[in-house]
Amino acid sequence: MTPNKQETFVVMVMNAWNARINQLDKLLSELSDEQLLKEVAPGRNRGAYLLGHLTAVNNAMLPLLGFGNEIAPHLSKTFIQTSDKDIHDLPPVNELRQEWTNVKKELANQFAKMQPDDWFQKHNSVSEEDFAKEPHRNKLNVVIGRTNHLDYHTGQLVLLKTK
Repeated sequence: MTPNKQETFVVMVMNAWNARINQLDKLLSELSDEQLLKEVAPGRNRGAYLLGHLTAVNNAMLPLLGFGNEIAPHLSKTFIQTSDKDIHDLPPVNELRQEWTNVKKELANQFAKMQPDDWFQKHNSVSEEDFAKEPHRNKLNVVIGRTNHLDYHTGQLVLLKTK
């Protein structure tokens, strides 16, 4: 990809990422802590669990993309390794909101330092050998996948607006 097309593609992906982050932030500002403690549908995850899950998954992007250690590693066990039904003590919603803000800001800071070529380098979960065979397993593709993940769960959280 020529540098101009590469830059354009990065801008497109990052615009989509930022739009989804902003969409979730707007939704979170409209939902009360009480609403986030409800299930998005009968028998489904609670909103607070989804917020914690999104925060934990995005937090895991920091080491995956080579940005350093996670800033909230304590979230992984609860929100990635454990299902909502198996959690008896969720962290307070206000703490989850703050963790979300911290992770979101750290990712934004790290993303701002990236140059277009950086995005097309391998992420830390792919070997050099596999990356040579599958160059699409790059850092930008991680953001594409996480953008879709964010969009999916934001769609679930929207269901709490009517409750």
